[in-house]
Amino acid sequence: MPNASPGRLLRYAVSGGASAATHFGGGLALDAAGFRPVPASTAGFVASILVSYGLQRAWVFRSSAGHATAGSRFLTVTAAAFTLNTVVLWLGTEVLHAPFAVVQAVALVAIPVLNYTLNSRWTFAEEARDRAPSDIAQKR
Repeated sequence: MPNASPGRLLRYAVSGGASAATHFGGGLALDAAGFRPVPASTAGFVASILVSYGLQRAWVFRSSAGHATAGSRFLTVTAAAFTLNTVVLWLGTEVLHAPFAVVQAVALVAIPVLNYTLNSRWTFAEEARDRAPSDIAQKR
């Protein structure tokens, strides 16, 4: 993984855990309050996206990228991860007829790798800050 220092990977794992807890906990709380399961889970998922974005921008990648750029890129990466999950599950369970648990486990390994790679290289990249002024001048 690019720029994968042990500290950053630990922060990434903690932020992922907080995001998952938000999704699961929020969904459970809304379900207990009488909401239907799908809307409850959807609300928990949306809340988890906000938690994940906030932690990754401020703590994991320590980015000063603007919210308009970083936020839209983060949502694009989230959509790519959702698509990857869907494709892996469809291929694994429907085409290859593998057990759901095995296929989902494969997806749950692939998705964080995809997310970390895209978020570190694109979503929260500090394009100009990390380059020397001579590098920037040469690109003009």
